[in-house]
Amino acid sequence: MKTHLEKIGSFGGIIAAAACPICFPKLALLGAVFGLGALSAYESQFFIAAQVLVVLAVLGHALAYRQHRKRWLLDLGVFFGAALFGGLYLFHSEAVIYAGLVGLAVTSATDFWARSRTRASSSLGRTESVLESVITCPKCGHGKRERMPTDTCQFFYECAGCGALLRPKAGDCCVFCSYGSVKCPSVQLASVG
Repeated sequence: MKTHLEKIGSFGGIIAAAACPICFPKLALLGAVFGLGALSAYESQFFIAAQVLVVLAVLGHALAYRQHRKRWLLDLGVFFGAALFGGLYLFHSEAVIYAGLVGLAVTSATDFWARSRTRASSSLGRTESVLESVITCPKCGHGKRERMPTDTCQFFYECAGCGALLRPKAGDCCVFCSYGSVKCPSVQLASVG
């Protein structure tokens, strides 16, 4: 949930602002297209909700920063959130308010896009680079590079050095997890996800 907090806040703030025809007239035109004009009787509540959601978006960017460590995304989120509140209460500028809303939405979308690209590339790279493991016999110390099966766990392995039949240790799913230099693909994928 915390990884999506800034997106919920950013886009929720825009939707709430679109229901406020007096405070955000240009967004209210867009909101009217989607039927939000009927909610104009509750404008003061939506105005408060839009501000709460903007604070939520900035908080979400701060929490997301703890994961992705991209300072520029955090700085943009804080800047655009401050711009929105500055436009509302300091400058009384409609342009600054809209720039803050749009900036928060773009920052959240950029964060989402960057994370999805990182996740996709890291999962592709991991599955391609971990299909081989060196199994080392605990009895004789002989090591041999073996290709790991991707669809099953291998329960037995005969050592090429001494002929010992290796079985998984207690708690391990296969001989690669017990004696291999790399855990089996199913365990690797489980640790990524």
